Amino acid sequence: MAEENDFTVAGPVVENEVQSLPHAYSCTLTPELVAKAREELQEKPEWRLRDVQALRDMVLKDCPNLRTRLDDGFLLRFLRARKFDYDKALQLLVNYHASRRSWPEVFHNLRPSTIKHVLDSGFLTVLPHPDPDGRLVLCLRPGKWRPSDYPFLDTIRAIYLTLEKLIQPEETQVNGLVILADYNGVGLAHASQLGPFLAKKVVGILQDGFPIRIKAVNIINEPRIFKGIFAIIKPFLKEKMAQRVSNLMY
Repeated sequence: MAEENDFTVAGPVVENEVQSLPHAYSCTLTPELVAKAREELQEKPEWRLRDVQALRDMVLKDCPNLRTRLDDGFLLRFLRARKFDYDKALQLLVNYHASRRSWPEVFHNLRPSTIKHVLDSGFLTVLPHPDPDGRLVLCLRPGKWRPSDYPFLDTIRAIYLTLEKLIQPEETQVNGLVILADYNGVGLAHASQLGPFLAKKVVGILQDGFPIRIKAVNIINEPRIFKGIFAIIKPFLKEKMAQRVSNLMY
């Protein structure tokens, strides 16, 4: 039980947590990552807590009914994800909670025990070592999912819960994340589960409702049917995200 609580401490299960006083923040970034955050994210260590307080003040003033965590570490995720643009960080925070309220089928009671069958199937894993740029690699294997065993929404739940865990370390907030999608074994039974509604929801949350920097999406072992799958997804990708998808023929 302790493991489950640790896993979900910063996730959707606390979206209705009462606003609390800021927790003391202690930077865990190496000097190299501090420099990288300054260059790529416009994060200035000497102004960091001032920026967090500015975002906190905006939440309290502009979104007084938003029940959210307000501690330094949590708000920093949103500032980093939007390169310390206060307005964009606030909108991301609002979207983060709105997406959870609007899709309870995915985010309600989102704990490891509720998606253990997905985690045990090999559908997704995190590679043991980061890539040469220090980015964690999340490996998705849709072919490991058998549609007759559990619904497609369970795989989406597993992805979001894993992302909630991965975004906690400051290193990931600065370096970002790479997704490696291995489509070996994917067939019509899998493709038929994904329609425009689900594609729009999933892509929309990843782009505009989650404080993570997806730096690349690498696709391998694409079956012929993948062109049809990507045709459903592509209309909802922003230009920058579409440019980060590789090994595709479209």
